[in-house]
Amino acid sequence: MEYQYLFTRLQPKGPSYPGVPLPAGNDARVGKPLHSRLLGYIADAQIGPFYLGYLGVLSVLSILFSLTIIGFNMLASVNWNVVQFIRLLPWLSLEAPLPVHGLRIPPLAEGGWWLAAGFFMTAGLLLFAARTYRRAAALGMGQHTFYAFMGAIWLIVVLGFIRPIAMGSWSEAVPFGIFPHLDWTAAFSIRYGNLFYNPFHALSIVFLYGSVLLFAMHAATIMAVGRFGGEREVELTVDRGTAAERAGLFWRWTMGFNATYESIHRWAWWFAILTPITGGIGILITGTVVDNWFLWAVEKRFAPSYPAVWGVIPVPSN
Repeated sequence: MEYQYLFTRLQPKGPSYPGVPLPAGNDARVGKPLHSRLLGYIADAQIGPFYLGYLGVLSVLSILFSLTIIGFNMLASVNWNVVQFIRLLPWLSLEAPLPVHGLRIPPLAEGGWWLAAGFFMTAGLLLFAARTYRRAAALGMGQHTFYAFMGAIWLIVVLGFIRPIAMGSWSEAVPFGIFPHLDWTAAFSIRYGNLFYNPFHALSIVFLYGSVLLFAMHAATIMAVGRFGGEREVELTVDRGTAAERAGLFWRWTMGFNATYESIHRWAWWFAILTPITGGIGILITGTVVDNWFLWAVEKRFAPSYPAVWGVIPVPSN
């Protein structure tokens, strides 16, 4: 029976594996391994054992503190009505401090809770990043995952910390909430003359769509050669007449060149990590360096200026 990846006909299942031995000084892994056929369709079917460590515990606690603060503030905004909280959850928010407070620490009801939630959320993410670094080092892995995660954290910190400080007010930061976050993004773009003219925003979109395309192409290729053992990428790279050769031959026939099983991951990694990095740069220079992206684009001559249909409108004198 062939091992197919899409609409799996056969799902191999082996004995539970606790993982490679941990170096001295590491905590023990916790939890008894178990297998899930359902999860096996989208990921590895083995669940656990887990490694927490003190960084993992601190990370989870920090993020839980943040979510608790956000959740209770949203619940208070609907008069502690649980039904309304569930019904209106996508529209509820925890807003940043008002402009009058600047960069001062405001009262809790006027943005102080937002600062507390942001502090614990950022601390939890940074602790988890440190955890990925230490776990990779313990396994003798490269730190590619750590740097990719830090790329995403860079964008988060720019939105909620670095740019508000540069602008001199916490009110410039993003609120916590689903639709309020989207509303902030729309208002931000309108306020600064259409963010689509921001070149770093354009680069971020290019890398976003590009990484989606690269990951889809690679995933489709490996699934397509799954019957030849395409998941064993490293072994097949040095062997002829295998999945690797067929995959490379397909892309050379289709678009004229092929990435290797190693280089496609570098392409995808760079495209993915540059999405939040360029996006963060674009957000950071908005309002601090450029006040209106449309006027900036007109000045640089890659956006057309609006024609003076009504002529010059006279400004009345006092």
